[in-house]
Amino acid sequence: MLGDRMGVPGSRTPPAVVSTGFGLSSSGRGPSYGHGGGDPMMRRRGALVGVVVVAALLVGRAAFAGPPTDQLRTHIDRVVKTLEDSAVKGDDKALERRRQVRAIANDIFDWAETARRALARHWQKLTDGQREEFVKLFGDLLERAYISKIELYGGEKIQYAGESVDGDLASVRTKLITKQGTEVPIEYRMMRRGDRWLVYDVVIESVSLISNYRTQFNRIIQTSSYQELVRKMKTKQEEFQYEEAKQKRSTS
Repeated sequence: MLGDRMGVPGSRTPPAVVSTGFGLSSSGRGPSYGHGGGDPMMRRRGALVGVVVVAALLVGRAAFAGPPTDQLRTHIDRVVKTLEDSAVKGDDKALERRRQVRAIANDIFDWAETARRALARHWQKLTDGQREEFVKLFGDLLERAYISKIELYGGEKIQYAGESVDGDLASVRTKLITKQGTEVPIEYRMMRRGDRWLVYDVVIESVSLISNYRTQFNRIIQTSSYQELVRKMKTKQEEFQYEEAKQKRSTS
């Protein structure tokens, strides 16, 4: 995803709506970003919503809404207010604007649950310290990758298609409507934590964020090691930090 924009192969979804996730090569030649190598299926799996919050930003009033939808909308309103705040508008305020949106994202998403599901069976083999490190690293990468796309919004709208709740799990189904009239189904999968509902997965056009990363992570661990996966993720994190520092220098 990082810095790379593309539509879902074979669809009419615009780049401003869909973007690849941060790719991690298993070849040992360093990360492969913005695509899944030469594998068309991996490119397809990699084509997820450019930023989860971008789609969420566009949500209007739901025809049907329960607690999960209501809580999601509350955070969305906070994001919209931040983006409309004149104090953080403009290129020179981009880093501060993104920092504020990332803080809100931490209230919306359950990074620990996303990380656990993305690692699948490999999660059980980690120590508590390794789990804590991975959650922080994975959450940071997702935040930086997706939130940086927040300014790609191009006039799309969202309609609610319904909500279902099964115990502590919920699904909020929406449709993103492009200016060309194309409908893109987006589903937010949520989990109840106490009195809060948090997003742990997003599915766009039947492609799951968790499934996308689970495939990448499993391939790297199977062909190399968990330590190699962490190394690649830290390398990507350093690239993000470098780009942010460069942007900060250019606007100071």
